[in-house]
Amino acid sequence: MHRHGYKGRKFGRETGERKALTRGLMCALIEHQSITTTLARAKEIRRETEKLVTIARKGGLANRRLLISRLDSIETADLLMDKIAPQIKRDSGYLRIERAENRKGDNTEMATISFVDEIVLKEDK
Repeated sequence: MHRHGYKGRKFGRETGERKALTRGLMCALIEHQSITTTLARAKEIRRETEKLVTIARKGGLANRRLLISRLDSIETADLLMDKIAPQIKRDSGYLRIERAENRKGDNTEMATISFVDEIVLKEDK
């Protein structure tokens, strides 16, 4: 048997659970600009999030609706499209993964994933 053509990690979850996990991690990354998670999860959400940032940089109503459908959160999609995407000055490689110390309980490799460019979110009062 070979594994040709199978993309992505399964994380020991069924399809719906896996989609919910990745969407939640992507929303948290966009809202906080940096999160710490396992190395495998960080590598997996980097693939998806960089595609979303590319879509957000293009702009337009159709792309905004595409972001909303992939993130399941209107606020997060608006944040990505209106505040984060205009501040990114590079064509690709928007995210960085830095290895952190292993998790204490099960010795799992941990990583911090964050945006390469400095993102400044101005709080409206």
